[in-house]
Amino acid sequence: MGATARFNALATVSARQARTTITEHHNQSDLWGSETFGMPEAKALLPKDVYQKLQGTVVSGRALDPSIAPAVAHAMKEWALSKGATHFTHWFQPMSGVTAEKHDAFLSYDGEGGVIERFSAKELVQSEPDASSFPSGGLRATFEARGYTAWDPGTPAFMASGANGKTLTIPSIFVGYNGECLDQKTPMLRSLRALNDAAVSVLHALGDNKTSSVMCNVGPEQEYFLIDKAFCDLRPDLMATGRTVLGAPPPKGQELEDQYFGSVPQRVLAVMREAEKRLVSLGVPVKTRHNEVAPHQFETAPIFEPANRASDHNLMTMEVFAKVALDHGFVFLTHEKPFAGVNGSGKHNNWSMATNNGENLLEPGDTPLKNLRFLVFLLATLRAVHRHNGLLRAAVASAGNDHRLGANEAPPAIMSAFVGDELSDVLDRLEKGKGGSRESDAAIDVGVHTLPKVARDNTDRNRTSPFAFTGNKFEFRAVGSSMNIGVANTVLNTIVAESLDWIAERILAERKSKKDLNAAIGTVLRRTIKEVKPVIFNGDNYSAEWHAEAKKRGLSNDKDTPSALKHFVSPAARKLFRDYKVLTETELQSRHHIWLERYAKTVDIEANVLTEMVKTGVIPAAAQQLHRYAQTAGALQATKGLDGAAAQAMLDMTNQVGAALGALKENLKKLEDIHHQADGVSDVEKHAEAFCAKVIPAMRAVRKEADALEQLVDDALWPFPKYREMLFHM
Repeated sequence: MGATARFNALATVSARQARTTITEHHNQSDLWGSETFGMPEAKALLPKDVYQKLQGTVVSGRALDPSIAPAVAHAMKEWALSKGATHFTHWFQPMSGVTAEKHDAFLSYDGEGGVIERFSAKELVQSEPDASSFPSGGLRATFEARGYTAWDPGTPAFMASGANGKTLTIPSIFVGYNGECLDQKTPMLRSLRALNDAAVSVLHALGDNKTSSVMCNVGPEQEYFLIDKAFCDLRPDLMATGRTVLGAPPPKGQELEDQYFGSVPQRVLAVMREAEKRLVSLGVPVKTRHNEVAPHQFETAPIFEPANRASDHNLMTMEVFAKVALDHGFVFLTHEKPFAGVNGSGKHNNWSMATNNGENLLEPGDTPLKNLRFLVFLLATLRAVHRHNGLLRAAVASAGNDHRLGANEAPPAIMSAFVGDELSDVLDRLEKGKGGSRESDAAIDVGVHTLPKVARDNTDRNRTSPFAFTGNKFEFRAVGSSMNIGVANTVLNTIVAESLDWIAERILAERKSKKDLNAAIGTVLRRTIKEVKPVIFNGDNYSAEWHAEAKKRGLSNDKDTPSALKHFVSPAARKLFRDYKVLTETELQSRHHIWLERYAKTVDIEANVLTEMVKTGVIPAAAQQLHRYAQTAGALQATKGLDGAAAQAMLDMTNQVGAALGALKENLKKLEDIHHQADGVSDVEKHAEAFCAKVIPAMRAVRKEADALEQLVDDALWPFPKYREMLFHM
């Protein structure tokens, strides 16, 4: 029956046609933000003075004036009702790893026996979900239920639409009764404040008194797989964990390199177009779409925007794509490694800083050696990565990302920085006090006179580097595809803030010795270059030589999540987050606890589903195959006058399947025993370590035998969709 269901799924997938999703043409600029209560909507619906105060909060980051909340709430309600909304919700990011929402109707009594649509200032500004049911890492006891969501004006409220109605959705933070942050967003907002303060301080030290604020801009690329739902429904592992815990490699994988940037399949293009249309209407600046390296793997990427909004918009992107994919018969997979043997998915976090005047502080200009402001911010960032490379690794630690980091598809677990030959030369000349710069061609002549010359950037791109300077920004390539980018950006903003303060203090100290400004800056920069040199590496990060060299340089190499997460509770991390008021001691400890617990639970679920699939699918199919071979071998042996070679061949196959089945049963028994022992460990850190060091290797041993049997058992008996089907049928 299992194989029959699989063949039925194959027939279903083969018969699917791409849906026509866009029946009329719309310029994206016309759709832009049409489903958001942005500043244009606010300006049209609010009194001028209220609008100006709200604009000061949204654009300049000033504290929200409580007196304007009633007017904003009323305008937002009127706008929502005009769009057909019946409910509103505070949309927040608890530590569960997904977003959360509780819907309330606009309905209220009118005081005369009837009802009216009403939305108060209090309902806009905060609501009260049950905090006891979300992960808190010990911050809240089970019986302590009260928690609060609070409106974050930094991202516009938007209209969540579906076949079953519309809901006014209000981006929010989530805190406990005593103010403890229980979400991913609050720490990032705090880190943005810390980065702003430090960046403005260093600019003032550089003599710039015009800049009043500095924002962090982010553009997160999102990789994902689209697998037909008919296949996923027959894969308990994909449905429960987002990845395949068993599956033999297909005859063809990605070795021909014919998927990357190839023609987008029509069914997939239909998903992309519909999702992009919805996202543009929600004010999400989706820009790029293309095939990725692995079969059935794709990418979408936005234009840069302020980090807080970029983080919210990335979560919205994943939610919209997931819903649209289902409408088209696909499952949207963001697991970092859904299929063994082909590339996994990341989320490249492109990060930069800009002044309130729109100047990119990581723009080197035509003469980077003379651009002291650029060099200060470049070196502050490099110093942050060097000083806190372990913490940066911890920011991207998860059970899923452990499968990806270090493979030849993603950066290794060693956090180093790539700056390219030209900037390396600039730093070398600066350190040695030399002027000028090395010659470099500004353009590439391709040798065809009818074609224009190709402009050459000031750096190449190094896809093996976890933290690469790519022209006027840094690309943090180690973030996992399923992750909330808020965690990585919280760490990045905070560590850079610390290094900017360090540089500002030293420039001011040098000025006290009556050095002129440029001389003071030069002294500090040369000192900083010497400090950061160990973290700069422009070569092949996959090579064994680099791993050995990185160890000599003192860089961390934490290959698994339990090891990496220790950096979050190191004395240096505790002091850093405490000093910059990003995370309190208890908030930091709670996150360490939650992430360790989540790691262990993830592996626990994977071990459970692997055990179930082997017992109920693999072993029965292999047993049937064994029975068939044994029967055939016996029949051949009993046939007189027949050459014994055929009987011996069947006996050999019987023995081969029997040996593999025996090895599978033996390894499965070991896994069950080890899994049971790991489950019995009560200490959260040791619990995670037991799953990492013992359960995962035991799972690999089971998978090895199960995958060997998949290649021995009659295709008509195998119950689960195979890699060759899931990755190559559209």
